[in-house]
Amino acid sequence: MSVRLKLTLSYAGFLMVAGALLLTAVWLFLLRYVPDRAMLINPDDKPEGGVFPVRSALLEVFAPRAAAVLVFLLLFGLLGGWLLAGRMLAPLTHITNATRTATSGSLSHRIQLPGRNDEFRELADAFDAMFVRLEAHVAEQRRFAANASHELRTPLAVSQSLLDVAHKDPAHDPGQLVDRLRAVNARAIDLTEALLVLSRADQGSFTRESVDLSLLAEEAVETLLPLAEERGVTVETSGDFAPADGSHALLLQLTTNLLQNAIVHNLPERGTVWVTTGVRAASVVLTVENTGEKLTPQLVATLTEPFQRGSERLHADRAGVGLGLAIVKSIAHAHDGTLTLAPRPAGGMRVTVELPAVPPG
Repeated sequence: MSVRLKLTLSYAGFLMVAGALLLTAVWLFLLRYVPDRAMLINPDDKPEGGVFPVRSALLEVFAPRAAAVLVFLLLFGLLGGWLLAGRMLAPLTHITNATRTATSGSLSHRIQLPGRNDEFRELADAFDAMFVRLEAHVAEQRRFAANASHELRTPLAVSQSLLDVAHKDPAHDPGQLVDRLRAVNARAIDLTEALLVLSRADQGSFTRESVDLSLLAEEAVETLLPLAEERGVTVETSGDFAPADGSHALLLQLTTNLLQNAIVHNLPERGTVWVTTGVRAASVVLTVENTGEKLTPQLVATLTEPFQRGSERLHADRAGVGLGLAIVKSIAHAHDGTLTLAPRPAGGMRVTVELPAVPPG
């Protein structure tokens, strides 16, 4: 049975029970004040000496009328229940149609249920919010798939071109070919590993443990110190013990990506990077700032998208694969945290990662 039919039968059944209880109450009320037998005013009309059964006569009159009332209540309950159930369930029809439209691939459809705020309106608004998030997520995944395909195709095409040139020119220096192929292959490996890390962070499949962000910052600085010295960048660290709950490997990857990004995209000489950790009321904070050229808020807002890099970054000698900040964003979200990017007035950028703090004990 459909829900509408079930509600109709429920309404009709409830109305029948209420009517039966009402008629029973009336019958009991009448029995209380009506005697079993009564004397006639003219006893000569009855052979029993002028006495006749009042309750029996009342029952003969009351019973068929009570049955008629119950039949009326049944029909009225079925008709009224069917109409009321249809009116009550009408919003579900809009929600169902919108869901079917979404399953066909059209996520731009919205329910936008009119009327007052009730349970159905809240359900419809929740579905609309879900459709908005799904549409944005699908669009982001499509852009990511297209960009990833393009980025992966580039080193393969370069390798194919190098091999074609070597095949057509046997006198070509094989050492130079091997070096260039090694560089292209290294870039492809870096990109593949970055995609794997990004996928792992998005899935949230990791074991949580207590991790001190200040220790991760020191470890990342020690690892990238040769790169900083090579580029003439000074790295300064400060902060307190900052315990977070998450994956040590992923949070170290997050810290390393931020620090490497700050070192590479810095001033040509005498650049500076500041790494600080701190504790707030219910969270821990990791902040990485660097000097550099002035960035617009519009450009900074796009840097967390996969493969989105400023024009000056595309031609850098260590431009990376375009997934550094995208990985940081995914890792932060997988740890129920937030990532905030802001340009510094003097140039460069400030990146803040805020994660839930480990509860005491």
